[in-house]
Amino acid sequence: MKTFTDNQGRNWSIVVNVSTVKRVRSMLKIDLLSILVDEGKLIEQLNTDDVLLCDIIYALVKPDADARQISDEDFGAAMAGDAIGAATAAFLDELADFFPEPKRRLLKRLLATLRSEQEKAADKIEAGLSAIITAPLLIPGDSSGNSPALSASIPAG
Repeated sequence: MKTFTDNQGRNWSIVVNVSTVKRVRSMLKIDLLSILVDEGKLIEQLNTDDVLLCDIIYALVKPDADARQISDEDFGAAMAGDAIGAATAAFLDELADFFPEPKRRLLKRLLATLRSEQEKAADKIEAGLSAIITAPLLIPGDSSGNSPALSASIPAG
């Protein structure tokens, strides 16, 4: 069982077992067990669609949410930013733990690779943004640039 905290400070426990997999299938028509056999479609969806991810997590915690009288809408309102990140990590780690070996090992390797690639991509984007931010701003008519002076660039006629 993995846990996360939403933006309202509520703690949630995620459990992936046969019962919760069936609940997700019933509520959302998504088969969590296809994650290793669908050529990466589900993992890509989960990686790019935070709303779908939160719907899945809500389906997983629904009995607890019902007991707390927290609707799907209320749950979603408390999910943004780092809460989504924490819930995502908890869900994916719990999903990996659901599978028996060697599937568990394969999914954990896939998740580690995905997380590593996401970090590399974020670092690359951040470096590019830093280069843009620190580059000198050239203003038209500003003589501080490296361009030759206007008179030098116009041939004498």
